[in-house]
Amino acid sequence: MQSGEIRRAFLDFFRKKGHEAVPSAPMVVKNDPTLMFTNAGMNQFKDVFLGNRSFSASRVANSQKCLRVSGKHNDLEEVGHDTYHHTMFEMLGNWSFGDYFKKEAIAWAMEFLAQVMKVPKERMYATIFEGDMEEHIPADEEALGFWKEHLPDTHILKGSKKDNFWEMGDTGPCGPCSEIHLDIRPEEERRIRPGHELVNTGHPLIIEIWNLVFIQYNRKSDGGLEPLPAKHVDTGMGFERLCMVVQGKTSNYDTDIFQPIIGEIGYHTGTSYGEEPGSDTAMRVIADHLRAISFSIADGQIPSNARAGYVIRRILRRAVRYGYTFLKQKEPFIYSLVPTLVQTMGNAYPELKTQQDLIMKVIREEESSFLRTLETGIRLLDQLVTEAEKKKQHSISGTSAFELYDTYGFPLDLTELILNEKGLSVRRDEFDQEMKAQKDRSRNASLVERDDWTVIESSETHKFTGFDALESDIRITRYRKVSSREGEQYHLVFNHTPFYAESGGQVGDSGVIEAGGERIEITDTLKENDQVIHISVRLPSDPTAVFRARVDRVLREKTARNHSATHLLHHALRQVLGSHVEQKGSLVHPDYLRFDFSHFSKLSTRELEAVEGMVNHLIRQDLLLDEHREIETEKARQMGALALFGEKYGNRVRVIRFGESVEFCGGTHVHATGRIGLFKIVSESAVAAGIRRIEAITGEQSEQYLRSLEKTSRDLQHLLKAKPENLLQAVNDLQKELQKLRKDLEKQQKTGLFDIKSELKGKIREVGGIKLIVSRVEVDSPARMRDISFQLMQEIDRLFMVLAADIEGKAHLTVAISDKLTEEKGLNAGKLVGDLAKEIQGGGGGQPFFATAGGKDVRGIDSALEKAFRLVKGL
Repeated sequence: MQSGEIRRAFLDFFRKKGHEAVPSAPMVVKNDPTLMFTNAGMNQFKDVFLGNRSFSASRVANSQKCLRVSGKHNDLEEVGHDTYHHTMFEMLGNWSFGDYFKKEAIAWAMEFLAQVMKVPKERMYATIFEGDMEEHIPADEEALGFWKEHLPDTHILKGSKKDNFWEMGDTGPCGPCSEIHLDIRPEEERRIRPGHELVNTGHPLIIEIWNLVFIQYNRKSDGGLEPLPAKHVDTGMGFERLCMVVQGKTSNYDTDIFQPIIGEIGYHTGTSYGEEPGSDTAMRVIADHLRAISFSIADGQIPSNARAGYVIRRILRRAVRYGYTFLKQKEPFIYSLVPTLVQTMGNAYPELKTQQDLIMKVIREEESSFLRTLETGIRLLDQLVTEAEKKKQHSISGTSAFELYDTYGFPLDLTELILNEKGLSVRRDEFDQEMKAQKDRSRNASLVERDDWTVIESSETHKFTGFDALESDIRITRYRKVSSREGEQYHLVFNHTPFYAESGGQVGDSGVIEAGGERIEITDTLKENDQVIHISVRLPSDPTAVFRARVDRVLREKTARNHSATHLLHHALRQVLGSHVEQKGSLVHPDYLRFDFSHFSKLSTRELEAVEGMVNHLIRQDLLLDEHREIETEKARQMGALALFGEKYGNRVRVIRFGESVEFCGGTHVHATGRIGLFKIVSESAVAAGIRRIEAITGEQSEQYLRSLEKTSRDLQHLLKAKPENLLQAVNDLQKELQKLRKDLEKQQKTGLFDIKSELKGKIREVGGIKLIVSRVEVDSPARMRDISFQLMQEIDRLFMVLAADIEGKAHLTVAISDKLTEEKGLNAGKLVGDLAKEIQGGGGGQPFFATAGGKDVRGIDSALEKAFRLVKGL
């Protein structure tokens, strides 16, 4: 049975037992602060077990996609090194919410395994909870009695609380469980030592396949147990392990879940699976991690530097590193495996199909970014390892690891991972010292010397009054002189201030303070330890005077326009691109605004026009500012206010609403969107993998921008000697001329292809009724070889053709066989190319009539062709 059939068989079996088959919950958890990823099938039913909600059906079955890479369920480091650990895996489960209990769960598990999956009962072992005297929990004699109806006593084993008592947490639903283990060792090994001696000992061929949890107690806060009024069943069976057993394999990676992906890895890298431990591990790691990354992206989690996004980025970078180190892949290739994954799992999980392009774009961008880091970092790390080994040291200096991190952007956790494989470590105390020293240097770089504060009067209010007025009477409460590289300046603190201090991406205000005919310029306003610092180039002659503070109205209004426009832009991006868009940084300046946001690819012209058009539409609606000051944080969230990830908010916040745009914000804004004027996007670019940046302008800057475009248009008219109405036609004429030149070039390339075909036809040999072509060809890409092969297969009957080429230092083979020969002779190009690929130290595959292979040894091309000729003669 193939994996798809096994999954369907499980769900069909439990449908017949009255279960409702429900879809998998997303692998990325959105609404549970205690969990980033779904790590067990029961996660989506947690509230049912806790009694917080009911479910539409009392019997449920599903196949749940899970991820275990953090917390106590962390299998990441084992993945690829053994045959059964995975990051992403599927959990088959059947559930009873207060309906059936142990008798049915045990009977149906045995029926499914023994009768449907044809697993021999003599290879099955069941474990039951042996009881715990300290906690006064009795042994699960009830389950023992039911197991005796299906298995002999020697196949029913007792287990400890650690292995056979399941708890959701420190309190809440819990109960005993029964695990089903399978002994898939060869018969001769089973005769030497019975399986019951090896259950739960870590033997790779005696595996836990299914866990039946019987939820019958409630753990109270004092640690005691009380019976639940309704008893539940929660089971989980590893789908990959089940496929391994049913398909007669001894490794999950040998099943049809992984083999198509591993085969594709072999084709792209010219590597054969099963020949070398290092490359085999790498291929398993990449095949596994591809699934975890793709399903996460399909569920809306793009790789990033925070929380769940960081976990996904770490998994992807681990895969890239294995491909780089063990498979010699210096260019992105993991993204190209996604179509094979979609073919394998897309029917069961259609989100993979609908988001295939998105998944491929995100992975390729991440690969490209990280490969640049790897190239330099691994080379330098190898030098450090060699030096350590020469000196017989067990660690490298933290100073060197810090240099890799600080200068080359090489993550510390990756350095530690690579060193761990070589039996080495990093001296972390030295690394931490270097990190601290760097922070100290950064702190001291801008300010060389600060005088102590001169305190005029004690005042801790520092209230900001600038939301309501741009002028007010203020007093200086303290000041200090600061000597910096830019010269001397003074920091002034007022008892209250209309000046906005730089925060939330908005630049600080500037303006003046005046008293007794003296005018002091305020060049910037900053925050330091909740104090608002006003920067001036000189100290007033009488700091104790009462001053009139005036904010630069023109600059403040420009800044307010751009800040309000930023909110409208954020709203428009989420409407046009999707709710995955999140603000990742911003700069609100009087002259422009800059907005960084999470998104997977460059925005198209149509998308940019839609975003810009929506913002201008909202401006023309002249939406009034709806400001909520000092509102409770929870109430703000209930309003739908968007909060910046990673920002700290108090119990009370300020919320800004313009129509449907609602955000937490402490900045300054226009009173109505109409005052923003024209909004114009001037650039869209990438900041980092998965992070895009838009720069835009409003008001007067938009007018100046349009005047500049008009000047450019006039210059083009002059250059192309065209009137304004004919300018587009003149450009089109240039494009047509370019297209003609391109077509001429394509004709030349086709002529070259025709010449190669003619030359190959002249090399045809008749061998036993087979028209044989075995030859090298001079082409610039594997696609050319494919074109030649398919054209000749259409033109020549009973053709057996093997072509080889050296393309940019790599060996490539194609095998093409006419349909008649595949039927008459039982020939299979996919199998033959795998045999020939050994000569070029590579791998490949394909269909019976056409297959390809790649390899790293171009010197083996002649022997591959010679071997092909001998194969045909042998027929």
